[in-house]
Amino acid sequence: MLIDVQPIKSKKEVNQLIEALGMTKEFGLRNQLLFKIGVTTGLRCSDLVKLKVEQVRGKSSFKIREGKTKKERTVYLNQVMADIADYIETLPPGTEYLFQSRKGGPISVTQAYRIIIHAGDLIGNYSIGTHTMRKTFGYTYYQATKDVATLMEIFNHSSQKTTLRYIGITEETIENSIKSVSFF
Repeated sequence: MLIDVQPIKSKKEVNQLIEALGMTKEFGLRNQLLFKIGVTTGLRCSDLVKLKVEQVRGKSSFKIREGKTKKERTVYLNQVMADIADYIETLPPGTEYLFQSRKGGPISVTQAYRIIIHAGDLIGNYSIGTHTMRKTFGYTYYQATKDVATLMEIFNHSSQKTTLRYIGITEETIENSIKSVSFF
């Protein structure tokens, strides 16, 4: 079954998902931080899982070469710096990857997907996947700024239409415009 992954459009639901991600005693903090960094940076999950502790320790920003596009991008961590610092303190000395698996090395994108959809199930949202983090970033950024050109640049999309469709604005706009028309 293929699900249509959507952004989370309310802060209340974002916080509910973060709470659900924290329910796992052993990996709750890790899972919450994965989602928080994903939502505040718009990085693809494949880039998130490869983040190393030293890339982010004590930093408000860092540069990354994105895996899919091979383009360099500056990532800003201001909103999650305290969460990162608190989480890093819980890691065993010498931990290389920020989102380390039990076996060593980073968790896989598949594992991140399982973690996120499980939390989505717990809150009754079945349109959640790994792209939800990136789409939620985009949707929230767009709603706050209405700056599709900058968002397009952040996402490395080739058109504004692609960006708006990706974050669910196109369907939302059509639905709202149809609802506003009275036929009878």
